[in-house]
Amino acid sequence: MRRDAQDKRIAAILGEIEDLNFDETIDIFCEYLKTNLSLPCKVTGIEDFRWEEIYVFGYGDEEEYDNLKKTQPSYTDRYELIEIDRKGKSEWMLFWEDDIGANVRRISDGKEFLLGLSELEATDKKSKNYQLLDDYSVWLVNNR
Repeated sequence: MRRDAQDKRIAAILGEIEDLNFDETIDIFCEYLKTNLSLPCKVTGIEDFRWEEIYVFGYGDEEEYDNLKKTQPSYTDRYELIEIDRKGKSEWMLFWEDDIGANVRRISDGKEFLLGLSELEATDKKSKNYQLLDDYSVWLVNNR
C-alpha cells in the first residue's frame, strides 16, 4: 500500500512524462523540490557512500577509515542541507551524471560538500522533507 501512495505522489509531481527524456523529467523533479523542500534541513546518508564501501564491508583498515572520515563525507555524518543544484557534480556523488546535487554542511565541523540528493534522507522521519527526499530517491533509483 505504501508503494501505491508513493507512486501517486510521484505521478502528481511529474505529470504526463511519456514525451520527456530523463533530463527533462529530472529537471521537473528538481524544480518541484526547490519549491517544496523546507531548507535548511537536517539530513544523513541513506547507506554508505561509494568511497566507504571497502571499510563498511570490513576489508578496509578501520583506523584509515576513521582518518578519512575527517576530510571526506560519511553516510554516518549529520548534515544541514543548504540548497539543491541540478547542474552540481562532484566526486562524492554516486550518480553524478543523473542526480541532483545537494549542497550540505557537516554539522560536526562545518565542512561543506556537494553530495547526491538521492543518497540523503531527512533525519526527521515525520517531516514533509523526509517524504519528498524518499520519493525522489526511489524514483531516481528506479528510473536511471
